[in-house]
Amino acid sequence: MLRMFYVILISLPFIIYYICKVHYIARHVEDYSEEKRYRIARRCISIMMHNGRIKTDSYGQELLPKEGGYVMYSNHQGKYDTLGIMISHPTPCTIVMDAYRSKLPIADSFIDLVQGSRLDKHDMKSQMRTILKIADEVRGGRRYIVFPEGGYDHNKNDLQEFMAGAFKCATKARVPIVPVAIIDSYKPFGVNSLRRVRTQVHFLSPIPYEEYTGMTTQEIAETVKSRISVVIDRQLKLKSSGGRNLPLEKRKSESN
Repeated sequence: MLRMFYVILISLPFIIYYICKVHYIARHVEDYSEEKRYRIARRCISIMMHNGRIKTDSYGQELLPKEGGYVMYSNHQGKYDTLGIMISHPTPCTIVMDAYRSKLPIADSFIDLVQGSRLDKHDMKSQMRTILKIADEVRGGRRYIVFPEGGYDHNKNDLQEFMAGAFKCATKARVPIVPVAIIDSYKPFGVNSLRRVRTQVHFLSPIPYEEYTGMTTQEIAETVKSRISVVIDRQLKLKSSGGRNLPLEKRKSESN
């Protein structure tokens, strides 16, 4: 938490400015396209990373679908996860977030800026409405980030169970699923230190609807988790042995 408090403290004037800007944007929606909003969001993330001494290495952007909507399913490690993925994702995307957490200061304004969705975990009817809303938006071309593990307490680089229900957004929209592997993403705001920190984001080969259409959501969850696990295990082994990241050709074959 030390880094988070430090970043908030030294970025306070900037934070106040952008919160006011988000409120202004909300009153003038017609003047701000999704692309413009996303540029503002990434600018915010970039400044936060600079002030927080955070670097993120990203791989696999060339594997992302060039057209249409899709859902990215990533492992979950901490508060930095969404920011690391967004700064690595070149085109506009957004996030589905727990309704309670999304109302916290700063997070509330950020969700509004990227026009994300809030999921109430305690109201089944509300959850279904949110899932249908997301499916409709993705079908229309939007890109969403979903964390099927739900929570992230003490996950670190260990994968937890992927909840099958999280994959209904993609199955109902009939769009590609993009597995995303994040590594060391818990360190920026989960390690009590101000030392420079480096994280990784790996976009894996998309799973087209035609490939998973005959599978149950539980089978889809296990498939996505398995593909993410392969990349994380390999990268951690390389890191522990002092090796470098995998060449693109190997990453492609392992994500298939």
